[in-house]
Amino acid sequence: MKLYSILIASLLFSSSAFADFNLVGEGKITYPTGIDKPFTFGFAWDEQNKKFKIGNKSYNMSSLPESYSIALTLSKDDEKVWVQEFNAGFIDSFEWQLGEQTITLKKKKFKVPVKGDYVLSLNKTDYFLVKNNVSIQIKFKEDGIDNIKIDGVTKDMGAKK
Repeated sequence: MKLYSILIASLLFSSSAFADFNLVGEGKITYPTGIDKPFTFGFAWDEQNKKFKIGNKSYNMSSLPESYSIALTLSKDDEKVWVQEFNAGFIDSFEWQLGEQTITLKKKKFKVPVKGDYVLSLNKTDYFLVKNNVSIQIKFKEDGIDNIKIDGVTKDMGAKK
């Protein structure tokens, strides 16, 4: 009985010593034609096997990567965007749920024009594009996302309504 208790305790300890996460990353893109299409793009970390999953590909890593950046590229005519991880061509907008984080890109007309008429939102905080190339940087911690930082945008301060 004592050996059995030690075995159970060691199994519980060893499984909790590994920090893993699996963020599925379900979303929806909308094409310029108005057609919606679901997509999945997430991240997973398997500490024991030292595997990091990006989308549907898995990579051997010596440790958890610090971050991953997703580029959002505005078309020359400012009418659509390209996000390589979500779709092979240009899209009009997207919604993406990554763990507890929600990132959306949508068009909205304002009295004062904004680049591409786009609003990029991170957890209901709105940003306007100020560059044609925007970077969404996802920083990781042992059990998931530490934070998300967006470059190439300015925060909506309510002045453009």
